[in-house]
Amino acid sequence: MHNNQNISQTEKAVLGLRGLIVHGQLRPGERVLEQILVERFGVSRTPARAAIQQICEEGYISYVPKRGYVVSSFTEEDVFDAIAIRGTIEGMAARVAAEKGVPPKVMAAMRDCLHRIDEVLTIADINVRQSEYAVLNDQMHDLICVAAQSAMITRALKRLSVIPFSLNNSFTDVPPSAENRVAEILVEAQAQHHGIIDAIERREGARAEALTKEHSRSTWKYTDLMLHLPEEVELPGVLGTAIRSQPA
Repeated sequence: MHNNQNISQTEKAVLGLRGLIVHGQLRPGERVLEQILVERFGVSRTPARAAIQQICEEGYISYVPKRGYVVSSFTEEDVFDAIAIRGTIEGMAARVAAEKGVPPKVMAAMRDCLHRIDEVLTIADINVRQSEYAVLNDQMHDLICVAAQSAMITRALKRLSVIPFSLNNSFTDVPPSAENRVAEILVEAQAQHHGIIDAIERREGARAEALTKEHSRSTWKYTDLMLHLPEEVELPGVLGTAIRSQPA
């Protein structure tokens, strides 16, 4: 009973600490103390310590000698490396799916998802279009992982999902100055989706992998655009806090 309670408290502390960082309530460079978790989330020190260690492994906090654990800061290179790593693993998933052959129901689901994204890209309002695209884009990438029929790949992508900035749907509101470019990025990404699914269906593993790796650059292009707009926009999650806290 005592062990189960500790597990529950640890999960509560992990979710709470991650949320404080993602939503900017703990900023880069700030110390992360066990007492903060004890007081905010009503957990004891042992699960608080375990939560800090897990969040450190995820990359959100770092251990600094003589200071202890502090919220991590990130460079643009860190962001783009995380995107590239996800693209590499998803590329492997696409190749394995093509080589094994995809179950008919999964292939039908991918084709249906493609069709729905095509329809979404006709929506006039860019923010609505982007929001609907993000949901279906998640579904598409999940289906590619399912199509690989590999527990190891599924496990790797699940672990990667907690790493800052690695997700495919790190979207934010689009200012007028970026509307045309964002629209182009979404259209280009959807064209790549079509190519990836065609390659998987044709059992062309190398082509599916190459297209999927290239597809990850759509996230890179979007993030790069938002980081360098002349006006300041609210970047998703911990991204804005981490990048914009860097010294000039």
